[in-house]
Amino acid sequence: MCYDVVIIGAGPGGLTAGIYARSKMMETLILDSGRVGGQLVSLYPEKGIHNYPGFETIQARKLSDKLYAQAESMGCVIKENEKAVDILNGDNELVVTTPKGEYHTKSVIVAIGMGSFKPKRMGCPGEDELEGKGVTYILPAKEDLVGKKVTMFGGGNSAIDMALVSDSVTDTTLVHRRAEFRADESTLQDLNKSAIKTIMSASLVSINGTDKVESVTLKQDDKEFDVPTDLVVINIGISADLEDLKHWDLELTPEGLVKVGFDMSTNRPGIFACGDAVSYPGKYKQITTACGEATTAVLMAYKFAKKPYWA
Repeated sequence: MCYDVVIIGAGPGGLTAGIYARSKMMETLILDSGRVGGQLVSLYPEKGIHNYPGFETIQARKLSDKLYAQAESMGCVIKENEKAVDILNGDNELVVTTPKGEYHTKSVIVAIGMGSFKPKRMGCPGEDELEGKGVTYILPAKEDLVGKKVTMFGGGNSAIDMALVSDSVTDTTLVHRRAEFRADESTLQDLNKSAIKTIMSASLVSINGTDKVESVTLKQDDKEFDVPTDLVVINIGISADLEDLKHWDLELTPEGLVKVGFDMSTNRPGIFACGDAVSYPGKYKQITTACGEATTAVLMAYKFAKKPYWA
């Protein structure tokens, strides 16, 4: 079988691409090296998303579930835990290879987000020893937070959103190494209305405990002090692994992201890209940005694969 489009990545951009591709009746395959949902489920599943159109607030996991269900209901073939290894040129087609086989297609959309990513670590004493014993990089379900003192580290939208979720059920402290947060104004407004205790311009010296987390030692104004806590949640960004892009013969920016045109085209005919993996002047990384780029990428893939008379 030869698909009309193979979409690599099943985050919001990839799933949106699948939805639009099926609306144009393209035979569509979506591959993901991990779970469907991308960062929505891998990094902050409990986070509330406040700026996705149509929802005043929606939990990241639920948004992923809705996109997944819609793509599947429209007829997308979706395969989890199947990593795209290479994109080869065939005879008037492209061939996407994986450890499980190969898929022939007329076009490809690369929507891998930040690739194989992992949360950045603080690198302090006690972090490695107490991971899984009170140190985590993903906010647990709200019911698991009840009765615990929670200390968060981070200063962006994601960290504050996680803190707001935690604050709704338990005592929460948010620590940031700078004097100001880098989050959106609306998010900061919610923070200011909450009961979250903030500690600014503070660094993490150590995470303390034996069999479980008992406290953290912070340094602020050259003074060290302990904060009792049961759970340490670290949200200071992710380390991305976009090495796959180098093997696919795609033109990259100095930062290692895919260079695309205004129509999401890459340097390889028939291969388009969208989402956090792409770069262009003025790029702003948001879920809605990825979805908009996915829409454009699908239209161009449709023109390339189907060659309608009006294209």
